[in-house]
Amino acid sequence: MRFKNIDHIVITTQDVDACLHFYVDILGMELDQRNGRYAVRFGSQKFNIHTRKAEFLPAAEHPTYGSLDLCLILDGSLDKAKAEIERKGYPIELGPVRRHGACGAMRSIYLRDPDGNLVELAEYHE
Repeated sequence: MRFKNIDHIVITTQDVDACLHFYVDILGMELDQRNGRYAVRFGSQKFNIHTRKAEFLPAAEHPTYGSLDLCLILDGSLDKAKAEIERKGYPIELGPVRRHGACGAMRSIYLRDPDGNLVELAEYHE
């Protein structure tokens, strides 16, 4: 068995408005709202946003707010992304720092979404 890519993940939030503000207004993802469901999209991936634990079944056995640790690879400059986030007044927890990802050496910054999930934004070195 082999896998091609990740299609989606689920983020369970305590505050859908704050969550959507972070992912749409701060990170620039596209809002997808249909049939009473929320998602944010970027490229060919999406994050489904659940507004309560086990909102749609089946679901993770123990969904917990703020338990995710995500790394997103930027399509562009980390320095420009950092400057944009700072212009928007959103706090950066750490970085830029050097890290090692699935494809090698990279530089990263870290933020937390409103639920406390750690969101790493990274660029790979050429």
